[in-house]
Amino acid sequence: MRHLQNFRYIEAVMRAGSIRRAADDMNITSSALNRRIQRFEEEFGFEIFERLPRGVRLNPAGELLIQHFRQQESDLKRVQSQVADLAGERRGHVSVACSQALVPYFLPERIAAYRLRHPGVTFSVTVRDRRAAEIDLSEFNSDLALVFEPVQMVDFEVLCHLPQVIHALMRRDHPLATKAELRLRDCIDVPHILPAPEFGVRALIDIALSGSTRRAQPSVESGSFDFMRHYVLHENVLAFQIPIGLRPREESGLVARPISTRDIPAGALILGQRRGRSLPVASAKFAQDLIASLEDFQ
Repeated sequence: MRHLQNFRYIEAVMRAGSIRRAADDMNITSSALNRRIQRFEEEFGFEIFERLPRGVRLNPAGELLIQHFRQQESDLKRVQSQVADLAGERRGHVSVACSQALVPYFLPERIAAYRLRHPGVTFSVTVRDRRAAEIDLSEFNSDLALVFEPVQMVDFEVLCHLPQVIHALMRRDHPLATKAELRLRDCIDVPHILPAPEFGVRALIDIALSGSTRRAQPSVESGSFDFMRHYVLHENVLAFQIPIGLRPREESGLVARPISTRDIPAGALILGQRRGRSLPVASAKFAQDLIASLEDFQ
């Protein structure tokens, strides 16, 4: 496992951008850490860091090496989980990067149900915007990503996708609450709040308005859908969300109305993994659970 320990040191220096700062984080001396890095470079046959006046950064050889180490670590976790399965005891760790809409209801239910059957499996859930989730997958920081409207799709292998119609969220006493379906112009012509541009919901709204004379003029803009959902309770404005992140019947005083797909086509909620990666058993099994749940959600 010595090569994996080397990876820990190299990754720490990469993240810190400095041998001294990385040494402080790892509670070792900077001279000791520097010797380890230099010894590894000698054994490897190439330098992996570019020495800068105020720190270090990976050179192209180092970037290739980090990808190799991450693949090795992923493969080791997969073998460990397979061995645990041979012993009849499901163990492992599942890391998920997800859009904010999955946090209030969907993922807590699915993870709790999975752990009820396999209490030896642990989870980490990281909220990411659609671009950051894809980066997490490509860098092996997450096993799975469940995101609305991914951006690049370069290293993204789609396991399942679920159409999601954008909904307007409002108080029950809002003038538009009596309508079964809304047009986008209805929503833009009244006070409204919008998510930040990096989110899929905002991207679809901006695209829909790009060919219109109307322009969104949000009263509030936020990177938190939780904030927007609660803000609607305090001011009679519209917010926007996808159905999987909404349970208006359980939220006192709120209703949600779909926006016509004539104005905004349904977006895609996509479950994916890193292209070409063999997932650990626990992650692969949890992905199967998610696929079944997403299919039932339709």
